[in-house]
Amino acid sequence: MDKPLVNKKYQMQKFDGKGGWTYIVIAEIPKSERAKGGFVRVKGLVDDVEITSYNLFPMKSGELFFPIKAEIRKKIQKAAGDWIKVVLYRDNDPIHIPGELLECLRDEPKAHKKFIKLNDHQQKSYIQWIYESKKDTTRAERIASLINTLLTK
Repeated sequence: MDKPLVNKKYQMQKFDGKGGWTYIVIAEIPKSERAKGGFVRVKGLVDDVEITSYNLFPMKSGELFFPIKAEIRKKIQKAAGDWIKVVLYRDNDPIHIPGELLECLRDEPKAHKKFIKLNDHQQKSYIQWIYESKKDTTRAERIASLINTLLTK
C-alpha cells in the first residue's frame, strides 16, 4: 500500500452552537498534494473505522478541515475533546456511479457528459443527495431533477 499522508493522533474539536461540526485540523499535508481549490480526497481509518472517498477542506490558515461525521463518532464512541487515531491515504479511485443513475445519464448523452466533467466533490454530493432518500419515487424524482439541471446548464 502507498505511504500514508497522515498517521497520527488528533484531538477532536467542535464549533460552538447547536449543529456545530465536530472536526480535526490537519496541517501535515503539503499544498503539493492538494487538488485544485486545495481539497484532498482521502481514504483510510479513523480509529478502526474505514472511510473512503472523503474530502478534506482547505482552511484560510492553510491547514485542512476534516469533519468527523456523526456516523463515524457513533461507531468509535467518541466525542469532541477525545483523541482519535487517523491514518489517511490519497484516494485516487474513481467515484462509483450507481447503475440506475448511470443508465439514466446515458439516456441523455449531454447530461452524462456534463456529469462526468463535474469534480469529484460535486459528483459525490449529487449521488449522496439522490441515494440518501428512502423512497424509490423520491430517488427517481431526484435523478430527473439532476438530469434537468445538467441539461439547462
